[in-house]
Amino acid sequence: MTEEPTPVELVEQLGFSSRLRQRRFTLLPLRGEGAPFTDLQGRAPGDSTAPEELADLISSIATVGVLQPVLVEEMDAGDDKAPAMRLTAGERRLRACRWGAVHKPENPHFTALPAVVCPGPLSDEERRIWQLVENLARENLRPGELAAALVLDRCAVLLGKLIAHGYKVPADVYAIDDPIARFSAMERIRGADKKCAAPWSQVLTRLGLQLTPRKARELVRAFAEMPREIAEEMDEAKISLNTRIRFIELNRGRAQAAQDIWAAVKKTNRTRLLSSALTAAADPAVTPDEAIAEAEQLHEQADSARADKLRADSPATADPVPLVNQRLVDNTLASLRHLTAALARGARLSAHDLASLRLLTAQLNGTE
Repeated sequence: MTEEPTPVELVEQLGFSSRLRQRRFTLLPLRGEGAPFTDLQGRAPGDSTAPEELADLISSIATVGVLQPVLVEEMDAGDDKAPAMRLTAGERRLRACRWGAVHKPENPHFTALPAVVCPGPLSDEERRIWQLVENLARENLRPGELAAALVLDRCAVLLGKLIAHGYKVPADVYAIDDPIARFSAMERIRGADKKCAAPWSQVLTRLGLQLTPRKARELVRAFAEMPREIAEEMDEAKISLNTRIRFIELNRGRAQAAQDIWAAVKKTNRTRLLSSALTAAADPAVTPDEAIAEAEQLHEQADSARADKLRADSPATADPVPLVNQRLVDNTLASLRHLTAALARGARLSAHDLASLRLLTAQLNGTE
């Protein structure tokens, strides 16, 4: 059985396809000229696309919109007709939006369909690569993998512009394996020529990823500044991006302390302590061992408090209720603390992110 290519390999393959390099983000009408049509995508009609099976998706789109653009292949219709838009991936999203356009026409989320459009016809291989790339935004990829994929696609954008504007790119630049080093070499060739810049907004549009430029920059910064061995270990331990960024900030000023804390966390085999240990280590007077001890104490107190609350809330005769994975809880709480702090400093959420947060909060309240 052939193994699926890694995210990094996928993005490298994208760079070799002239058609896929021309993909663009746009809003398509749901009815009439320019609306996408769909062939059957490996399923019997109606088994997962009937309205009753799309209820949750329709409700989600009505509240926060389409979070992941569909993929559409632009086909020449001939005879001076407008191009035909054939769906490549996203049949359930298309059908949910069509239902909403008919039954909820006043809802702005059902007025158009977010899509990444690529000139066709595509080969089967190109279409498969493109569909796999869509999963970059859906799967819980390792931050290091996603960051490398983003930088490689940014290299592809920059390379195309350099060639288009007459710059010569030496063969040894193509051969650089490290994505950061390859991009830096191309940037030196570009110099101050703004016409050849590769903005993050264009890279994210090409990939069809629901990331903000700021989030992409944070991912790449964490990838570029983190020692490679530690980055790989943190990938394995599923350390969150926010925690990595805080590690990098400590590593800049107190590299030995940061690396000693990571070594101590690994030794305890409780990598969930890292976030709390980094918080404790923000005080230069606190040693790495003291930071780990404080993190362990905080987590023990939190575990004890949660266990007490669970016992108090649960009837004595009820079956034991399993706790949510503690690493997931810790990472979520750490992210929420960072978000709250940013909002307190005057930052704001986009309307889209605010709606998503409200929807998740409502769902969380419903589990109480």
